[in-house]
Amino acid sequence: MDNVLSLRFFGPQLVLTVAATLLFLIDLAARNHPRRVAVLSGFTLFSLAVAGVLTATMPSETRLLFGGLLGHDKLAVFFDFLFLAAAALTVLLCIPSRKEIVSARLGEFYALLLILVLGLYLMAGATDLLTAYLGIEIVSLMSYVLAGFRTGDRKSNEASLKYVVYGGVASGVMLYGMSILYGLFGTTHLVGVGSIASQMTGMTSSLFAARVFEGQAAAELSLIVAVIFMTAGVGYKIASVPFHMWCPDVYEGAPTPFTAFLSVGPKAAGFAIAIRIFMSVFTGHGVTDVPWPAVVGVLSAVTMTLGNFSALGQTNLKRMLAYSSIAHAGYILMGLAAANALGVESVMLYLVIYLVMNVGAFLCVIIVAESAGSESILAYRGLAARAPLVAIGFAIFLFALTGLPPFAGFIGKYYLFAAIVQKGGFWYAWLAIIGIVNSAVSLYYYARIVRAMFLEEAPPATSLTTPRLYSTMLVALALPTLLLIVYWTPVTAWAHASFANLAG
Repeated sequence: MDNVLSLRFFGPQLVLTVAATLLFLIDLAARNHPRRVAVLSGFTLFSLAVAGVLTATMPSETRLLFGGLLGHDKLAVFFDFLFLAAAALTVLLCIPSRKEIVSARLGEFYALLLILVLGLYLMAGATDLLTAYLGIEIVSLMSYVLAGFRTGDRKSNEASLKYVVYGGVASGVMLYGMSILYGLFGTTHLVGVGSIASQMTGMTSSLFAARVFEGQAAAELSLIVAVIFMTAGVGYKIASVPFHMWCPDVYEGAPTPFTAFLSVGPKAAGFAIAIRIFMSVFTGHGVTDVPWPAVVGVLSAVTMTLGNFSALGQTNLKRMLAYSSIAHAGYILMGLAAANALGVESVMLYLVIYLVMNVGAFLCVIIVAESAGSESILAYRGLAARAPLVAIGFAIFLFALTGLPPFAGFIGKYYLFAAIVQKGGFWYAWLAIIGIVNSAVSLYYYARIVRAMFLEEAPPATSLTTPRLYSTMLVALALPTLLLIVYWTPVTAWAHASFANLAG
């Protein structure tokens, strides 16, 4: 009976599953249809819209589903809408493209994308380690295939192979960490792990502690090892150091529309799992003497520093944005390091803003690559004269990624830094300083692109055409990048309400 009631809250996932199956059939039926791209894209967008409506109209109550394997709460709904928006934008990026996605295989691409979104849904709602692992594996397997979707491209094949190797190692290490947690606590439920772990301090005289935690130091060491191993899986998804090594090659070799999705969707899902694990298990329980927020802060500082300094010498735009994505993972980790409500809400706010400005940046890369056939920074020389709308839009997105006012990225970083400063303390002050310095460093390599577009002359006999859909998307993405600096209250209020009650 409980599982039957749980199906009421599982409608969006069922829609995505059925739609992915139907896409394969529609692809076969419309193989020679003259409007095949429109049919496949329209059905995919319709499926995402139906999933979005079901997500929005589900009861707002917080509850556990399927015996506690999955949670339905406002936090999961927040991230679900983020995934749907990223997937819809990816579909729109694919429609005019003729080089990135082979039209003959477009149905396969969309079907795999919907299955990937299903995995993201599971990751965002995971209240059990088993569900978290299942979601991560679904996302990983689909990502391996989509990263190497251009089978005739050597870089795409290399990207897929490297993704498989790094992903397989990270998954294995993470699963081993989960097995240690299960061995310690006898449960895979996150809140159950947290409540039992809180008893590790001050229970050494009880029968339970004598039986399970005979050696308190050994138990705490095992817990530390388990968390480090699990961090490998989550860190691999968000591309944080030292689990970032796959990122530049995969971003460069994968089809650019999927690269845009990869930079936002799985990253957001990784932070959703990190929020659930960190806030349910390690915050406020006094689990061990290890200062977990400080450890996350160190990871944040190293990640943003390596990402920004590695981006300085890049000339390929996709690789540059890959290292930029690593750096932004470091910025977002600052909010997690704050280990409080404001920190988590700043993470959620920044992910919404990051979706808009990063997808917008990749849109500009696609437009130039489709016309110039190159992803090099040299292809952007004189872009302001050849395509002023694209140049202005790209400049807006790049300055927003830097965090300069009056762009939305400034508000996102302001909240992240506010969470750290409010936390107080010497180490958090240093983390804020490191974040500010890194933002200044990022301005250098973003400004290189702006200089090429506005201050350098275009090569002779070069032209650039922008499809109408891409021009519309540029305007649609640039507007919130500008307007959120003026009125961001609805997003912060949404983030605050979403984090109020975690399912557990």
